[in-house]
Amino acid sequence: MAERKVSLGYVWFSFEGRISRSTYWLWYFLPVLAISIAVSFVDGITGTFFFMAPEMPVGIISTVVSIVLLWPMIAAGAKRLHDRGQSGWFQLIYLVPVINLIWWFIFLGLLKGTDGANRFGPDPLATSDWAPDGMAQSDA
Repeated sequence: MAERKVSLGYVWFSFEGRISRSTYWLWYFLPVLAISIAVSFVDGITGTFFFMAPEMPVGIISTVVSIVLLWPMIAAGAKRLHDRGQSGWFQLIYLVPVINLIWWFIFLGLLKGTDGANRFGPDPLATSDWAPDGMAQSDA
């Protein structure tokens, strides 16, 4: 099998190729969750909140970080959809309230990608491309 290397930069910034469910959860979702929790604590400690509506505080730092993380969200989601054989444009469903969370959890987080290569690239589970930077795995 051909060896490719996956980096955080690839998962977060590239719209090309496919990523498996485990790569999505480990290389995208968990780091974003940790970042979100950390900046929420920073907002709480520094008191950098404003109110969108009564009883609805929004952190200024959290808002800025969320805007910065918009690109990685779209890039990782596109590659995950590519693994399912769908276009990254299918993410426009994020704009539909309530359905967007159910769709995200099921389609991006739980469902297996297509077996074998598809029009977006080789099967990430059939290749040894999910090693950290510079550490290619072998098919031993």
